[in-house]
Amino acid sequence: MFSRQVFRPAATLRQSVRRYATEPPKGGSSTVRNLGLVAAAAAVGGAYYLNSAKSPTPAATESKPAGQPKPAFTGGDQGFLSLALEKVEEINHNTKKLRFKLPEEDMTSGLHVASAVITKYKGPEMEKPVIRPYTPISDVDDKGYLDFIIKRYPNGAMSEHMHNLIPGQRLDIKGPIPKFPWTPNKHETVVMIAGGTGITPMWQVANAIMKNPEDRTKVTLISANITEDDILLKDELAELENTYPQRFRAFYVLDKPPEKWQGGKGFVSKELLKTLLPEPKEGDKIKIFVCGPPPMYNAISGGKKSPSDQGELDGYLKELGYSKDQVYKF
Repeated sequence: MFSRQVFRPAATLRQSVRRYATEPPKGGSSTVRNLGLVAAAAAVGGAYYLNSAKSPTPAATESKPAGQPKPAFTGGDQGFLSLALEKVEEINHNTKKLRFKLPEEDMTSGLHVASAVITKYKGPEMEKPVIRPYTPISDVDDKGYLDFIIKRYPNGAMSEHMHNLIPGQRLDIKGPIPKFPWTPNKHETVVMIAGGTGITPMWQVANAIMKNPEDRTKVTLISANITEDDILLKDELAELENTYPQRFRAFYVLDKPPEKWQGGKGFVSKELLKTLLPEPKEGDKIKIFVCGPPPMYNAISGGKKSPSDQGELDGYLKELGYSKDQVYKF
């Protein structure tokens, strides 16, 4: 849960963040700084995603130049694809990385940044299938496979099912489900506030920004978790930070930190956001992404009315003076 507890970083951190947000990109090394948030991804109703998947997306309707790989997911009237699980990797006590094979080895997923897929499972004694959205962590240009990070939740029908799958078994998947249409260099700075598995759409966008040599957008990530073991994609994020030290920085905050933890402790507060975020007067130069469980939305940005309705801006971001147009809730 999220409280009004105040986290007070040192003045040197405040100065460093402000300098990072205003200096032009340049070479050099960077010191990894950690701060972060509490987490668990909220399940979203499947009906909306089924309807969304029926609407053609730009990526699905564009003609592919000769020599371009064929997309597995094309949206529109395409039905669910039954994909075989290729391999499983244990990440921590309740999280696995699952790799599913696409129908052909030289296929890409057909997803675009930012987009997701929906999964479907119907057990033998179930009246209705379970539908859940997930954002793959594999690159949209990867060929032949689709990777997911799945956290197992108590009584979570889909996460339990996916954790019980063994290589060779299949899962029905459909997409792409359009989210935020990323445009390179539209914003000077992107701030990502993620709780737990809410890191997955953030990773998709951040990875796309950093690998594009023409995109000079700076990214600040605030990743919120309960314990250090709950931090997902930490190695991948560290690689981005080391490779692009003037453009990408990750901050971690833990609700239950270990004794020698040097990052942020407790919950994300308005004071913390005020320290890390550029001034709201920057207008279209800044975009703030939020993804996590309902308590996080309530505290940080206010909740969405539905997957298709962002709702009004509320919470800390409104109190700090940001506008609805500056915030996107995944």
